[in-house]
Amino acid sequence: MATIDDVRTLALALPGVEERVGGHTGAPGWRCNGGQIAWMRGPSQTDLRQLAELGRAWPGGPVLAVRTESVALAAELVAADPRIFFTIPHFAGYPAVLLRLDEIAPDQLGEVIADAWLLRAPKAVARQWLDERGLA
Repeated sequence: MATIDDVRTLALALPGVEERVGGHTGAPGWRCNGGQIAWMRGPSQTDLRQLAELGRAWPGGPVLAVRTESVALAAELVAADPRIFFTIPHFAGYPAVLLRLDEIAPDQLGEVIADAWLLRAPKAVARQWLDERGLA
């Protein structure tokens, strides 16, 4: 089980990531190089209505949205582990996935956040980070 503090620690440990609080919910989000990589996400009234129409409900506990490389990858994550990952109609056609912090282990969360960061980080910074970890 991961927490918002885990998200904060993992995200801010990556080069160039900054936390911003804002939007219509005042929830924290993490950005790099001008783009969001992860943000806390609660349901809007539209989300709740659309989910109810599908016979689904917003899960309990904190939910994190995370940028993905593609819409297809987001769908693969949901298919691979729907206990952790899910999506909503609002995200249709958007390269991001939602995840239940109560269900994800901190090490897996770290991988998901790092993958999102790699999409936004400057190429040279990302390459150096991967090289330092023997991942390039």
